[in-house]
Amino acid sequence: MSATPPLVLVVDDEPSVRRAIAIAFRRAGFVAVDVGGSEDAEHLLRTRRVDALVIDLRMPDMRGDVLFHSAVALQPHLARATVFVTGDVTEKAAELVAACGCPMVGKPFDLGAVLDTVTSLLARQRVA
Repeated sequence: MSATPPLVLVVDDEPSVRRAIAIAFRRAGFVAVDVGGSEDAEHLLRTRRVDALVIDLRMPDMRGDVLFHSAVALQPHLARATVFVTGDVTEKAAELVAACGCPMVGKPFDLGAVLDTVTSLLARQRVA
């Protein structure tokens, strides 16, 4: 990783899930900010550069794919640095995520899988 640790924004309406993900990233040397909904996420995206985004697909205030498009409009590099996490592993959910061109990790998940996926996406950006 570079001298400045990457900032990962974790957006999930389930407090225990988002905190667990954020803690895993912090332990791995990232800076992690976790928020519970789209309004807080959009505010942060307007005020700070975010290196990677971990979004829950199903949230009460806004679907994750809609938030993804808003995030990419604000910070275009996130089109290649976003991972969706979801307990909704239906065909429709897979189609929504595939339309975004992002990887998806199903809940319940291994925190290492989320961490590895984001690390891989960030490494590909450095090479590109």
